[in-house]
Amino acid sequence: MLADSRLQTIIWTSRLPEAEKFYCEVLGLPLKAKSHGALLYSVGGGDLRVSPVPSTQPSAHTVLGFAVSDVRAVVDALAARGVILERFAAFPHDPQRVLTTPDGAQVAWFRDPDGNLLSIVQYA
Repeated sequence: MLADSRLQTIIWTSRLPEAEKFYCEVLGLPLKAKSHGALLYSVGGGDLRVSPVPSTQPSAHTVLGFAVSDVRAVVDALAARGVILERFAAFPHDPQRVLTTPDGAQVAWFRDPDGNLLSIVQYA
């Protein structure tokens, strides 16, 4: 029933100006529109809606992921823009803070201004 629909991902922010700067300038996402106070970005044929809320808590788990062709190039670009990659104690990250999964995928995590946990992944 919904398989052919266009996917819209929604993330909450209590820091709209910081979120706009982060998603536009740091991640390089094109701002498509502002709608009812929310920021709407076009990402890979889908939409990312960053919606304002009075308050929010950092996420414990990944809420949004970006599939990329070269995770290490993206890690370097993010680091050059001041993004700090996460390191989780239970995972064997390499010095670039990239985790290689048993099936060969490579993944790294970082947070947006509200503490939403985001990932970048290069599938094997």
